[in-house]
Amino acid sequence: MFKRILVPAAMLAATAQAYAQEAAAPAAAPSSPIRAVLPQDLSAWGMFAHADIVVQSVMIGLALASVLTWTVALAKAFELAAANRRAREGVAQLTQARDLAEASSRLAGQPGACAALTRAASAELATSEGAQREAVQERVGWRLERIVANSGRRLSRGTGILASIGSVAPFVGLFGTVWGIMDSFISISRAQTTNLAVVAPGIAEALLATAIGLVAAIPAVILYNVFARGITGHKALLADAVAETMRLLSRELDHPNRAHLRMVAE
Repeated sequence: MFKRILVPAAMLAATAQAYAQEAAAPAAAPSSPIRAVLPQDLSAWGMFAHADIVVQSVMIGLALASVLTWTVALAKAFELAAANRRAREGVAQLTQARDLAEASSRLAGQPGACAALTRAASAELATSEGAQREAVQERVGWRLERIVANSGRRLSRGTGILASIGSVAPFVGLFGTVWGIMDSFISISRAQTTNLAVVAPGIAEALLATAIGLVAAIPAVILYNVFARGITGHKALLADAVAETMRLLSRELDHPNRAHLRMVAE
């Protein structure tokens, strides 16, 4: 009796094992084409190499914008540092000078806005011989104001590029991402599969464009704000130089003999 029970049980176990093998075989078969379409390298360079040509163009443009950002930043940093150094030295010379003629001689032949301030004040004073005090001070103030404005404008050249990159780069990166995701969905439709292993690489390649856009935009915005504050500080130094120049001008206007200023201006 036990033999009759064991024989059907063994037959049932063998049949169940055969059915399990047949069910597992079709499930494993589709895995090979899925593995075939997956990119082998999922690094940043690998995703760039497998991306669409439009997405690659967006990434290259954003990379060039990032290089341009740091190039402009280095150039403006050296320019602003040199301008601030000359302004501090010029303010020190104006503070130590006893009159406008001495300040002009101290700053003669030197570059920078401070030397231009003293030359403009001396020239206007020499050509306004016999004019009223208030009129001379007003005309000198106008000329000094324009010198300060031109100095700030000259330092601001190039910072507009940083502002443009900071505001446009995220949207350019978003365009690359949208285009890449559309291309990924088209590839998914052609492959007729929704397997995450097939969908994820294409979306990751598309999102890389947004990441590069943020890498280009964030430093540009920060550097633009830094240079804007630096230029404001430089204008404050020039305002001190203007105040010192006007003080020396007032002292010269109180001097009874101003004939020597004509020689300085010439």
